[in-house]
Amino acid sequence: MNSKQILFNSFLQENYSPEERSLQGWMAIAGFILLTVVCYFAGVTAGLRLIYPVTALAVAVFLYLRHPILYISFTWWIWFLTPLATRLVDYRVGWDPSRQMLIAPYLVVFVTIATFLRHFPRASRQGGLPFVLAFIGVFYGFLIGLIYNPPIPVARGLMDWLSPIIFAFHLFINWRDYPSYRQNIQRTFLWCVLILGSYGVYQFVVAPEWDRYWLIQSKLFMSSGNPVPFGMRVWSTLHSVGPFGSVMQAGLLLLFTSSGNLIFPASAVGYLSFLLTQARTNWGGWLFGIIMIMGSVKAKIQMRLITIIVVMAICVVPLTTIEPIAGVVATRLETFSNLQEDGSFKDRSGSYDKNLGLALSNGLGNGLGNIWKVNEKTGQIEVVVIDSGILDMFFTLGWFGAIFYMGGLILLIVSVSSYGEGRFDSFISAARAIGISSASQLVIGSGMLSVAGMILWGFLAMAMAGHKYYSNPQMLSNIPNFSKGLPRNKLSK
Repeated sequence: MNSKQILFNSFLQENYSPEERSLQGWMAIAGFILLTVVCYFAGVTAGLRLIYPVTALAVAVFLYLRHPILYISFTWWIWFLTPLATRLVDYRVGWDPSRQMLIAPYLVVFVTIATFLRHFPRASRQGGLPFVLAFIGVFYGFLIGLIYNPPIPVARGLMDWLSPIIFAFHLFINWRDYPSYRQNIQRTFLWCVLILGSYGVYQFVVAPEWDRYWLIQSKLFMSSGNPVPFGMRVWSTLHSVGPFGSVMQAGLLLLFTSSGNLIFPASAVGYLSFLLTQARTNWGGWLFGIIMIMGSVKAKIQMRLITIIVVMAICVVPLTTIEPIAGVVATRLETFSNLQEDGSFKDRSGSYDKNLGLALSNGLGNGLGNIWKVNEKTGQIEVVVIDSGILDMFFTLGWFGAIFYMGGLILLIVSVSSYGEGRFDSFISAARAIGISSASQLVIGSGMLSVAGMILWGFLAMAMAGHKYYSNPQMLSNIPNFSKGLPRNKLSK
């Protein structure tokens, strides 16, 4: 931290109490929400396509400098709600094929590039080598992309690939504030499951006009269902089924580490909407995460988790017996018994058979932006979907970039797998389970990009931050009676 930042922080501490700084942060967020609502209903809806991302960036910078804890939750909520805001604007003023508003979450995250650049010279010594390796891989793909691809798709690809890495690095490097960050993320995802789950159920039953309009214009009928009540696969406030499945998978696993009166209503709507996504990959990821959590915590915490699972099942299972919900869920579950005949399984298998050899023989890679092409008939930029994170890495980054990127990710997973703090801190256990279960899904999806990548890298980073926090004697001395529950090898550090 340089002298200007130290002086600035000292000024804040001397002139504003924590409560006053928190109030300022909430006022900034409230002002952003009010401005968005007023513009939407005051006849300047089209202007929101520019106003929304610009003001979101301004609020993010303010929170990053003055209230870093609130910045974290604001970032997550911008990811959660921006797609819905975009659909509402499109429904009122017409379809925007450029999807301009969706740049807002990336702008908010890219504020943390300041953290990355400030700590980059000594990041390896501080334990941030996995993030440095991944950054090198992405930067290589960026340079190759500038050679082979148009600049706008390259810039868009850079935001997709780099945002999760720099945000995760920001979470890790602020490990001294791990307890505050942990509490903030737990609270954020609790409300996320409650609100997004409730809207997901509403979306399935009612099929709001703005969601139907988006589905018709995007032509994603094969992956997102039909634009009629009880015909959609739920994606709630996100922009498609996959990202919503990733968010709910993380949120539902994180509920096991939280407490309070909202846990069970959030679980009811959360699990119901999660089932209505019909996202089998995320269902499997959730189950894998549960197994990891149960195998890494103390027996006392295991019994608590089992009790919570039983109570949640009592709340959710009766809801799944109501038609047409029962038919939708049962039909999807039946496909597990006959995957060889499933269309989605055939498509992914065919994609691997066709592209694996081609991807592995691509030494230099096609660079960032390679999944974007121009439709010769319409002149619009469209996305070429690659249903595999592994194939995407080699196609985009080539062998050189993929070795660095995958090396950083593998190093991160190996590191967090060895931590013992999960036995007494269930959040670390859950964060590790969320990160590793998300990484396991890269075989059948590009889950290292966008909001799914934020979850994958972000929660692995929080596990690292928790480990470093508990390994620091100065931090432990501030926790009363903590040494009673800490393993002896940790106390000796």
